[in-house]
Amino acid sequence: MKTNLDSAFLKSKDGQKAQDILRRCVHCGFCNATCPTYQELSDERDGPRGRIYLIKQMLEGNEVTEKTQRHLDRCLTCRSCETTCPSGVKYAELLDIGRKHIESKVPRSAKEKLIRFTLTRIFPHSGWVRFGVVLGRTFSFLLPIALRKKLPQQQVIRGGQNNRINLKPINAKRISTNSPTPEVKAIRTMIGFKGCVQQAVTPNTLIAAREVMCHLGIELITIKNETCCGAMNAHLSEHQRAIEQAKQNINAWWPHIENGAEAIVISASGCGLSIKEYPELLRHEPDYMDKANRIAALAKDLSDVLAEEDLSQLRIKQSGERAAVHCPCSLQHGIDRKGNLYKTLSQLGVVQTTTHENHLCCGSAGAYSLLQPELSQKLLKRKLEALQGDNPDVIVTANIGCQLHLASESTVPVKHWIELLAERLSSTEESSV
Repeated sequence: MKTNLDSAFLKSKDGQKAQDILRRCVHCGFCNATCPTYQELSDERDGPRGRIYLIKQMLEGNEVTEKTQRHLDRCLTCRSCETTCPSGVKYAELLDIGRKHIESKVPRSAKEKLIRFTLTRIFPHSGWVRFGVVLGRTFSFLLPIALRKKLPQQQVIRGGQNNRINLKPINAKRISTNSPTPEVKAIRTMIGFKGCVQQAVTPNTLIAAREVMCHLGIELITIKNETCCGAMNAHLSEHQRAIEQAKQNINAWWPHIENGAEAIVISASGCGLSIKEYPELLRHEPDYMDKANRIAALAKDLSDVLAEEDLSQLRIKQSGERAAVHCPCSLQHGIDRKGNLYKTLSQLGVVQTTTHENHLCCGSAGAYSLLQPELSQKLLKRKLEALQGDNPDVIVTANIGCQLHLASESTVPVKHWIELLAERLSSTEESSV
């Protein structure tokens, strides 16, 4: 693609990167065939190729309006287009530059500013999320039906109150006392990323991961000073806040990495993608670049970790329960590791139902379901039809946002896939919280 970017902008690092990305695009349109928003709206400007043109025109100094902003806002950043693109266009990076640029050109309404401010100040903090959920449940009768459905169900904590992940890290030996193989002792250590929303509303995910990992001889520790991965702020153009969160995480993890922690295990694929992109986020931070590259190399999705282990050590009870496996966009398009999820579940005897349109986004996409509710609901309906067509008993996924979004309308239970394995691995005494 021929470009004529604004000369002043072209001198910046973002300008040089944007020009490199734009020149890779050959206008083929393959991206539109796998774009969820283009499939729903049939508008060229709501597909990757059209958005690339809009960003190009903006960066060349042409006038931009709220219409341009609206089309960029409608993008889920699912990256399905990147998987399809034969030219290797890094669309998500270009979109990030375009969104950051348009924020300085087109002012948002007071309502939009308030919503975005609230999202970036609440969701990255587990305490505020937990408080908000409790408040929402208490006064649910005052909420619109759409918001009421989004409230996560109260979980029964596996293993009782002592397994709360916001407490002191659990020693693997203590976890194993409730397992079928209590003699197993952890001889290796990995960092278990807690996340912000996940630890607040679905704490069983990390607890289940600890139980399973313990049977593989791995102690999953949690780090007290860890914070949000930074994805929420990055997606809503709060880049400096995202950078500070990345730095805080690196500072918190680094002593444990130097002390021998083998990996940073992430059970929310959206967070995993964000952490793997720390080198890009911190590219203007020379003091952190080497550490960011090291962190990105150590960051692993939970399915990747299990794929590298001897799974014969896990004594999984077989069940007639049939599971529809939902592979989040962040895992299949962002990290590009969807194979390990299906393979691991298959190796452990999980019966998987037939699903369709696996490449299309469910409509969650971080804060997208709150910022673009109408379009998000259309995508959710389409995704659930694709997942439930073969009458599964349960839907399993690998990302907290997708899990909550799917559960809001699903007719069958939705859970993280590691919980399914932990339930079949051991029968722990559970207590309600």
